[in-house]
Amino acid sequence: MDAAETALRKAVRLRPLSLEAHAALIDHLTRRNRPDAVVAAYRELTRRLPDLAVAHYNLGVILNDLRRPAEAEAAYREALRVRPDYGEALANLGVLLMGLGRFEEAEAALWQLPELPEANLNLAQLLLRSGRFAEGWRRFEFRYHPRLTGRAVIPPDLPFPAWRGEDLAGKSLLVIWEQGFGDAIQFCRYLPILSGRGAARITFLCDRQLISLLATGLRGVGNLALDWDLSAIPRHDYWVFLLSIPCLMGTEEASIPASLPYLSASPERMAFWRDAMPPGAGLRVGLAWKGRPDHVNDANRSLPGLAVLASLWGVPGVTWISVQKGAGAMEAQSPPLDQPLVDLGARIRDFADTAAVLAQLDLLITVDTAVAHLCGALGKPCWVVLPCVGADWRWLAEREDSPWYPGVMRLFRQRAPGDWTPLVEEMRNALPEFSRTAARPPCGREITVR
Repeated sequence: MDAAETALRKAVRLRPLSLEAHAALIDHLTRRNRPDAVVAAYRELTRRLPDLAVAHYNLGVILNDLRRPAEAEAAYREALRVRPDYGEALANLGVLLMGLGRFEEAEAALWQLPELPEANLNLAQLLLRSGRFAEGWRRFEFRYHPRLTGRAVIPPDLPFPAWRGEDLAGKSLLVIWEQGFGDAIQFCRYLPILSGRGAARITFLCDRQLISLLATGLRGVGNLALDWDLSAIPRHDYWVFLLSIPCLMGTEEASIPASLPYLSASPERMAFWRDAMPPGAGLRVGLAWKGRPDHVNDANRSLPGLAVLASLWGVPGVTWISVQKGAGAMEAQSPPLDQPLVDLGARIRDFADTAAVLAQLDLLITVDTAVAHLCGALGKPCWVVLPCVGADWRWLAEREDSPWYPGVMRLFRQRAPGDWTPLVEEMRNALPEFSRTAARPPCGREITVR
């Protein structure tokens, strides 16, 4: 491999204007997983061939992957200087500007690409984030456009039509989940509403980990089916993607169906977990500090570790309980010596277990992951830690509360990339006041928010 690299570098020296030589070297360095060397090779290529728009674009992509946004922006803008109609470069620039919080510039860039699915989908998230729901939901439908690069949502091949808002009285409807667990938990609130509009039968196609929770905790769903068993689904009158329902129902911020709780923990699971709850009269505060590592923004949204929250341990009268699953779960099993932590996460089997644990806590502190939505859906107090880079559209802009979970959700926003200290101090200062106002019902009964 070293000899091959030597030969390729010699080829570039001998033929400095040969795109083939530069491309071969870049491909070789990419295969060897040497991103800094790839950047250097692209910079040499763009120096030799400054009017090669695709080279500037590819340089921007890798710089963005390396979290060097200022350099990535410069590369995208250079690609657009060479080729002003370079849609992919303009779309990526728009996404980059969104991540940097320069939303007006991002919107101006994305509006220039009315035919590009990627631009429309990113514009949808920007519009939804700013509370412009009508146009945002409409463009959010581009998430399953056939020309969308790397689309994860693919319409099913079914012998009955998609629902487009027709009257459901006496009709049957198949609702198909998509994307993540948090989306399913946030938007399943619409199913009882559809049932109340006269749908004779609603089947929700969802993941195995949600079955027990929804079977006992959600009204208005006649059937639950596993997401991999589409071929076994009997004929319905219509089918619809779960996240298309807000668009079809014309949801605006003022009309968000926000009656809480809309999910509940099963009495049997509550009884099972009651004995695991630590005794005492102080606050029981749950913690979840990491999301799925494969999430596109996980490097920004997940905390580096428990040590980030160290200043919270000094707040008196708090018992800390880990509900962390997956990434970070091992850390909960051996926490720092100065941080007593009851680790329940390792024993949690599914979301029904998680619901039973959350229902018996006073507060959950979590990063932006599915457990936040579950806590909100149960009507339990929840503090969500949000990154300043790439914060999800559903939390809207510059708000400390959420219209999706009124009265129970508080949002704490990071002020600078990578710096969690001011946010954690803000939570530390807020905990004593929360402790004074919180009142846990006897015997761990659930709090009902009306």
